[in-house]
Amino acid sequence: MSSKQNEKLFLDMVNKYFPNHKIIAVIPARMGSKRIPKKNIIDFLGKPMIQWTIEQALQSDCFDKVFVSTDSEEIANIAKLNGAKVPLLRSYAVDDFSPVSEATLSAVNQLESLWGKFDIVVQLMANCPLRNASQIKNSIDSFFSNNLNSQISFFKYGFMNPWWAHQIKNNRPKPIFEKSINQRSQDLPDLYCPTGAIWISKVSSLHKHKTFYAPKYGIFKMDWISAIDIDDYNDLEMAKALVQYLTKKD
Repeated sequence: MSSKQNEKLFLDMVNKYFPNHKIIAVIPARMGSKRIPKKNIIDFLGKPMIQWTIEQALQSDCFDKVFVSTDSEEIANIAKLNGAKVPLLRSYAVDDFSPVSEATLSAVNQLESLWGKFDIVVQLMANCPLRNASQIKNSIDSFFSNNLNSQISFFKYGFMNPWWAHQIKNNRPKPIFEKSINQRSQDLPDLYCPTGAIWISKVSSLHKHKTFYAPKYGIFKMDWISAIDIDDYNDLEMAKALVQYLTKKD
């Protein structure tokens, strides 16, 4: 099937499940970050990290508008240079303890006051630079096909098996799941971890529940490489190494 045929199928599906839809992407990107200063615009293989997300959002051709929500003039300028819209800088502080959904919901409120109502918001975290345009499109396809109110991206745990997780207290290990520590990994159920790569919600649901974890939220499974969240320098170096390895392999 050609790319044009795939595109038509996608648009037909969207119009069937949500006629006259208005879909926006919101990329939350505050300047403050304790573990990696200026993380959202740190150099990632020759580009500011946020540029990778903006480019893939635009290439997906899924959105009426791609917005960056930020408290930083520096981030805003980089975002605009790469084709995203930054209507206003945030007028409030978002710290390490506030859920990112608060920033996205505040951005939606701000944007709707300027451009009118939107139907669907797709939150794309800037520190997940390895998800691509096809995955964004497939995730939206899954959201509409399953007629969901919200959907969160996940990847399957691999060698870091949570079933064997321990807490260390007073220099003593204590298993979290005592019954599973003597079981082989292949005998344990698969577990999945949420990743900030692609979160989707009906705007009405986000207003009502104030979270993407709305009742009966759906899942979109991704491979662990595309799902990487870069939170510290170890994550950053691993992500760079993976891109370089995959580029050489191709």
